[in-house]
Amino acid sequence: MKAELIDLLCQKSFKYSDEPSFKLVSGHMSRFYVNCKPTTLSSRGMFLVGHLVFNAITDVSVAAVGGLTFGADPIAGPSPFLSGLKGKHIDAFSIRKTQKDHGIIKWIEGDLKPGQNVVVIDDVATTGGSTIKAIERSRAEGLNVAKVVVLVDRQEGGIKNIRKHVANVSAIVTRDELLKRSKSMA
Repeated sequence: MKAELIDLLCQKSFKYSDEPSFKLVSGHMSRFYVNCKPTTLSSRGMFLVGHLVFNAITDVSVAAVGGLTFGADPIAGPSPFLSGLKGKHIDAFSIRKTQKDHGIIKWIEGDLKPGQNVVVIDDVATTGGSTIKAIERSRAEGLNVAKVVVLVDRQEGGIKNIRKHVANVSAIVTRDELLKRSKSMA
């Protein structure tokens, strides 16, 4: 399944240039561009991501998986769906970019209670900033972040930075794997 996901990411989500021509959120220019949404929002991508993320979280006992909207949302749905099919019920949650200012004021949407173990997920890690923000917001809501799973590690220090906040961190795919496959497909 991982090889198929790498192929799909290379077809739909990964771009490479010999010169830095892709502007990142940080403002820095990069030779690599990864937008996982065309993959994670496709039916086959959901199937593959659901299985691979579910398999990556079986080493911890958790109530839910989720992360910052919108990057984590397409990843957060398929894994809990699969967990229900397998009789291991894991829910999904979504963390707002701005705190809700009406009704019950909170950062997180989902059926969670303080003290529950969760997995924070993200589509891409460059510096780890958005993932760390998700960890902090989860903890602010009283959740225990037991693990972090990133779909694509750009291998630019993000995983190392995330590990300063949560020890158990894994990536499904690395930039090097995408680059190697992309070059072989060309």
